[in-house]
Amino acid sequence: MDDQARKTALRGISYGLYVVGVKQDDEVSAFTGNWLTQTSFEPPLVVLGAKKGTTSEEWIEASQVFSVSILETGQKELAMAFFKPIHRVGNKFGDIAFEHGPTTGCPILNDALSWFECKVIDVNKSGDHTIFIGEVVNAGVHREGKPMTLAETGFYYGG
Repeated sequence: MDDQARKTALRGISYGLYVVGVKQDDEVSAFTGNWLTQTSFEPPLVVLGAKKGTTSEEWIEASQVFSVSILETGQKELAMAFFKPIHRVGNKFGDIAFEHGPTTGCPILNDALSWFECKVIDVNKSGDHTIFIGEVVNAGVHREGKPMTLAETGFYYGG
């Protein structure tokens, strides 16, 4: 297989860019994720890929819950804030405010367009990312807007 052709072809898959909230006991954190898609209407299920060996992947596996904050087009800087481990003070990651999800306790960004919380119902550890299938157990909308995509940022994560 031509590695460059494979990379180019796989990078043609469309993705959003999200902030995924995680928790372990009373501690919370978040990371920028893009390998996320809905996979069922009833029950509402999503699939999330989290890089193996990261704190976030370990916390999702331990707690069996996660949240997703849907970012708005143009919120590239907000997404970039969660590329590296981020620590909280109270209900803020730096100057980024969040609330604890009412169902899971995972962080939900106040400046997100919308959000949902998931309970993990299945895990697949094939490849270099762990695949979590989450049942959507709660959701909310902060405001209307156009969701951000990975393509608009100029970032690549795939291939």
